[in-house]
Amino acid sequence: MPSTPLRVAVLGFWHVHAGDYAQQTVDHPGTELVAVWDDDAERGRAGAERFGVEFTDDLDALLARPDVDAVTITTSTDVHRDVIVRAAAAGKHVFTEKLLAPTVEECEEVIAACDTARVALVVSLPRLYHGYTAAILRELDAGRLGDVTSSRVRLSHDGAVAPWLPERFFDPATAIGGALTDLGCHPVYLTQLFLGARPDSVAAVYRSVTGRAVEDHAVVTVGYPSQAIGVIEAGFVAGTPFTIDVAGTRGWLAYSDLEARLTAGGPAYGDETVTLDVPADTQDAFGQWVDHVAAGTRADDNLARAVELTRLVVAANDAAGQPAGHAARHAAPVGAPV
Repeated sequence: MPSTPLRVAVLGFWHVHAGDYAQQTVDHPGTELVAVWDDDAERGRAGAERFGVEFTDDLDALLARPDVDAVTITTSTDVHRDVIVRAAAAGKHVFTEKLLAPTVEECEEVIAACDTARVALVVSLPRLYHGYTAAILRELDAGRLGDVTSSRVRLSHDGAVAPWLPERFFDPATAIGGALTDLGCHPVYLTQLFLGARPDSVAAVYRSVTGRAVEDHAVVTVGYPSQAIGVIEAGFVAGTPFTIDVAGTRGWLAYSDLEARLTAGGPAYGDETVTLDVPADTQDAFGQWVDHVAAGTRADDNLARAVELTRLVVAANDAAGQPAGHAARHAAPVGAPV
């Protein structure tokens, strides 16, 4: 932890988690929230007033301030590359919401900029650090399931129909996709963790119950050379429990946040259904970021997974006939005339 608090500015209240990261900045003993910028002045002022800090509409002036050490990036996805590269060039450490960027090429550009500037970059991939994830990995690493044959991860909420999800989340030019690109990131990186980062086949079905320009629910299936199959499900139109199912030739695992319980069965477990111990969550991504800043270290695993997450999201969007990043590649930089 830094000997003096890391002074953090929020860049953008576009994302629904912007307030969560701002609150983490307030709550963490190693960080202090000092300012807010947003390209939407009304939205930015509301966020700044909520946390009792200064608002500015001048990004360059904010990044030039010596009393800002770091930034949280919760802008629209289409401007991540521009904003993060500018923050890195100004020597500011960066914590960002997923996706890191709309394309793999932009991800690599962002990471290179942060490496060159020697600033810490961490992407919020929170479910990697939850206890049920560690417990599932424990069983897989021990080989108890035999040859792993399948995985299914589902995450869904009712934000499009309740409705509480902001309409900007359905703008393909700024959100760079719908339910899969946003909420589906979590099932994607968990599937990659359980089965492997790079499947050799990707198929996708996207639909829009609400008639928006982007999908509000999606199913992606991925296949691997091992012959394992992964099913990734995400949606904005049904508040179903978060579930994980992993199966192999000698057993199966099932987790649901409905009961917050991990169960297992099959020959590996005596052909009975048993409840497995789930350890406590490990340090979250924000806390890891603060530690990387203090230690001057690089978040190698987090960044590698962030790039592979984007790679698979792009492949899924392509498979569904909605190429990810198309709008972003033609978007004007923040602050440029449009």
